[in-house]
Amino acid sequence: MSVMDKLGNASWVHQQEAEDPFKYLNSTEDYLAYICGPRRSPFSLPVSAVYALIFTVGVVGNLLVCLVILRHQTMRTPTNYYLFSLAVSDLLVLLLGMPLEVYEMWHNYPFLFGSVGCYFKTALFETVCFASILSVTTVSVERYVAVVHPFRAKMERTGRRALRVVGIVWGFSIAFSLPNTSIHGIKLHYFPNGSLVPGSATCTVTKPIWIYNFIIQVTSFVFYILPMTLISVLYFLMGLRLKKDESFEADEVTANFHRPSRKPITKMLLVLVLVFAVCWTPFHVDRLFFSFVEKWTESLASVFNLIHVVSGVFFYLSSAVNPIIYNLLSRRFRAAFRNIISPSCKSGYFQDHPPAQRNIFLTECHPDLTKDAGPQFPCQSSICNLPLSTALCTEQANGSCSQRQHL
Repeated sequence: MSVMDKLGNASWVHQQEAEDPFKYLNSTEDYLAYICGPRRSPFSLPVSAVYALIFTVGVVGNLLVCLVILRHQTMRTPTNYYLFSLAVSDLLVLLLGMPLEVYEMWHNYPFLFGSVGCYFKTALFETVCFASILSVTTVSVERYVAVVHPFRAKMERTGRRALRVVGIVWGFSIAFSLPNTSIHGIKLHYFPNGSLVPGSATCTVTKPIWIYNFIIQVTSFVFYILPMTLISVLYFLMGLRLKKDESFEADEVTANFHRPSRKPITKMLLVLVLVFAVCWTPFHVDRLFFSFVEKWTESLASVFNLIHVVSGVFFYLSSAVNPIIYNLLSRRFRAAFRNIISPSCKSGYFQDHPPAQRNIFLTECHPDLTKDAGPQFPCQSSICNLPLSTALCTEQANGSCSQRQHL
């Protein structure tokens, strides 16, 4: 009963607790259905179709994000390192978690990967869940410092520091995944006469269920409710600061002086956070719903199964939507995506000038002045007339882009 297990089977068990099991002994399959629930989810076909679309968009999009940040020196900003971490988390969910999820929808038991596979599955989903929310929280704190304390941000925001923070985020995520992982294992089922039920191995909670419920309630508070509250406060304070700055910007326009706008990157990250919250709320509602119900009824089980299906779709959707946000709201990411997908978009300059010369032009923008620059801030070189280099120069130190987490 890990993060994304089909917990509907557990509610099935609760519904049948009071019934006489002997009436299910007509066949092994009937008895397995009694103790483990249906072998195949009734939603397997439509949900699998939706998952296939999410998988394709998510894998391609997050790979592009990683390639863009790795291949373009100007994209290696502190904020983008956090977004790279988020993309890696999303790829782990899509490449390792989703196939197993789809397999279990079609063939829920027996679990074929043994105890090691059960531990790995549980640890994977828990780790990426925590890493995602911590990455979003970290990038929100970083943006708050950049907006409210810009001079401090210029001193402290370095790539090396960001990489250390990313390492700490993943270290904490792995550590906090261990409690839930440790209470899972392979459970075998037996007939009333004591003989083993063939094909009954399931990856589920093997310790008292109250321990699982307690862990879920604590982690939902620490790794969702608390961070989202903090993030909401930070963006509220950023909004107040940006509104206050509007009057100064009006005076600067009158004085014919322009300073970089901090709104575009802040707007994009705000959209990222809002989408993250929308996608992850059903997931935590699903977990908390299961952990608080003590006595299951048919109506409760029906509601839970519906929530569980919806939460699964939104959980994986959160792993696919971030690259779309980057493409829509960041001109720099959009141009870099285009360059990766179609290198011919480099135009004549990229074909006629050697890499060394291009690098000179691409770094001619003043880094201290363009860290929060909006699209209107000019570069010094005519190279910025090219679509890709315009985006790279004008947004150079925005530190931007945009989230499972599961999510």
